[in-house]
Amino acid sequence: MMQFANLFPEEQIVAQLARKLYWSHFIEVLPLKDSLQREFYITMAASGRWGRDRLRKEIDGLLFERTAISGKPDEFIKKELTTLRDDNVMSPDLVFKSPYFLEFAGLKGFYSEKTLEDCLVAHLEQFLIELGNGFCFVARQKRMIIDGEDFKLDLLFYHRRLHRLIAIDLKKGRFKAEYKGQMELYLRWLEQNEMEPGEETPLGLLLCTEGSKEQIELLQLDKAGIKVAQYMTELPPREVLQHQIQKSLAVAKARLANYVEDDV
Repeated sequence: MMQFANLFPEEQIVAQLARKLYWSHFIEVLPLKDSLQREFYITMAASGRWGRDRLRKEIDGLLFERTAISGKPDEFIKKELTTLRDDNVMSPDLVFKSPYFLEFAGLKGFYSEKTLEDCLVAHLEQFLIELGNGFCFVARQKRMIIDGEDFKLDLLFYHRRLHRLIAIDLKKGRFKAEYKGQMELYLRWLEQNEMEPGEETPLGLLLCTEGSKEQIELLQLDKAGIKVAQYMTELPPREVLQHQIQKSLAVAKARLANYVEDDV
């Protein structure tokens, strides 16, 4: 109890979360050394109505380090978590992550994008769990006729908390700049033909086996409503995985700091 009081000194936050969580939830986050991580996990658990086992699974799966918001400044993260607690409004940075763990698909070695899609649909429940709370499956191979030509989007979802369609395209190999134009075409078609009144504009998620950080930054994909994430069908040992993710996070933080210095 003394440790809890020291690690959660803000009474207002505790009062908000205690109405939705059990003492066992707080026990799970006490071993975490970073206060921002503790706040992230306990806030997400309350928002998503996670049980204790789900919370433990997300901590073991390095959810914070994988979530897009982890690469943002600390003050920005705290602001987004406060908005989620106070207003129940979730931002895309709290929804999308990288890498996605798709080991449940059972794919090893060589496989095609079509095989990956088939496996994800066959294991749809597990894929939805990995995507996170709020995702609802809409369609696979979503057909779009543009200028008399057929285009097909791999997977289409709807996110209840974001109130928008999420277009997912699966890519084998590294991200390529040409993928941006293709996804933008899909998103504008969905906006024109599928978006319902009251919804936000659709977002795109490009799942690639490897990222291309410089291309992604230069193309300013966030401004186009497009996220790029890595996926893994085979997971390395947890220690190796943790090192890889933390290394990528450190690089992202350093680049962000350089941008801030250049602006100043």
